[in-house]
Amino acid sequence: MRLDAEWLGSAHLRAVMDALQGEAYFVGGCVRNTLLGQPVADIDITTPIEPGEVTRLLEVAGLKAVPTGIEHGTVTAVSGGEGYEITTFRADVTTDGRRATVRFSTVIDEDAARRDFTMNAIYADAAGEIIDPLGGLPDILARRVRFIGEPRDRIREDYLRILRFFRFTAWYSGDGIEAEGLAACAELADGIDGLARERVGAEMKKLLSAPDPAPSVAAMAASGVLMRCLTGASPALLAPLVHLEGEAGVGADWMTRLAALGGEEPETALRLSRNEAKRLADIRALLARPVTVAVAAHRNGAQAAQAMALLRAASGDTSGLANLTGEIARGIAAKFPLHAAHLVAAGMQPGPALGIALEAARRQWLDSDFSLDRTALLDNALD
Repeated sequence: MRLDAEWLGSAHLRAVMDALQGEAYFVGGCVRNTLLGQPVADIDITTPIEPGEVTRLLEVAGLKAVPTGIEHGTVTAVSGGEGYEITTFRADVTTDGRRATVRFSTVIDEDAARRDFTMNAIYADAAGEIIDPLGGLPDILARRVRFIGEPRDRIREDYLRILRFFRFTAWYSGDGIEAEGLAACAELADGIDGLARERVGAEMKKLLSAPDPAPSVAAMAASGVLMRCLTGASPALLAPLVHLEGEAGVGADWMTRLAALGGEEPETALRLSRNEAKRLADIRALLARPVTVAVAAHRNGAQAAQAMALLRAASGDTSGLANLTGEIARGIAAKFPLHAAHLVAAGMQPGPALGIALEAARRQWLDSDFSLDRTALLDNALD
C-alpha cells in the first residue's frame, strides 16, 4: 500500500530525504492523517542514523541542521525555509509514568514498540510505501484507537497516554471506544494526579477541539478520568452544545465547551493562561446574569456572547439563538450616547459624583437593551 499525498512531492522535503540516503521514514501524524483523509499539519521523519551522522549528512547536502532535541535524538532539517524534525529510532530503557530514558536503535520494530497507539506506529518510505511493523494498518483503516501491546504497560510508561486515548478516540475513532483500552484507563486513572497540569490542560484543549468530543468525554466521566482532570466537571451539557453548534453553523470552540463542563477552578486545574482564564470568567459571568445577546456582545465581545447564547440553549433556553449573528452585530455597533461633557454642560460639577452618575447611566442604558437615548439618560442622571 502506498500513500497518495501532495506533501510527498515537495521538493524541499525530497531534498531532506535524499540527504539521508534512503535511510529515513515518515511516521506518526503525517502517515496517520493521510490514511484517514485528514489534513496534515506536521511531517515527522525517523531514521536509524544517529543524530551526529544525521547532522553531517544534512550539511554535506547543503542543508541547515538545528539540534532542537539532540539529547532525545532529534535534529531539525531546514530546507527551503521549512523545518522537518528527524528523530533517530529509539527504544525505552526506563520509564516512570511521566518521562522515559531511551537508547538509540537501528531497528524499526523497537522504535514502533515504544509508541502509544497502533495507528501512530505506521511508517512510510520516501516513495510513500507503507511499512507496518506492528500490524496497525487494519486498526487505522477501521478507525480503531488501540494501544500497542498491553494497554496497562503503555499507560504505566506515561500516564498522559490516558488522556491521549480519549483525545484520539474523539478525533479518529469511527464507532465507539475500544473496550480494553477504556478498562485500562479506568483502572490506572489515579496516575493522572502525578502529571504536570500544563500537560493535562494541553490535552483537554485538543480533546475539546474535536468535531464531537461528547462521547469521549462521557466515557472519561464514566471511567473516573474526567474528575482527575477537573474536579466537579460534568459532561451533561456537552452533547446538546455540540448539536446546537451544528445547527447554528458555529465552529468548535474548546473554551465554550470547557465552560459547559463546569468544574472547580479550571484555571488552576488546567493551567489556563491569563487571557484564557479571563475568557472563561467572562462567559461564566454572563451566564450568571440576565443579559441579552446584544448586551453581552457589547460588554464582552462577540465570542463571549456567542458562547453565552449556546450554553443557555444547551440548558434549555434557546431564545438567544434567534438572529444570533444580527444581535451580536447590534451589540458590537451600539454606542453609549452620554458622555461626561453632556453632564457638565447640564450643570453637574466635575468630580467623583459625575463619574458615579455616568456609570449609573451606562448600567441603565445596558439594562434597557440600548433603548434609552441621551435625553432620557441625562434626565435620570440629573434627577
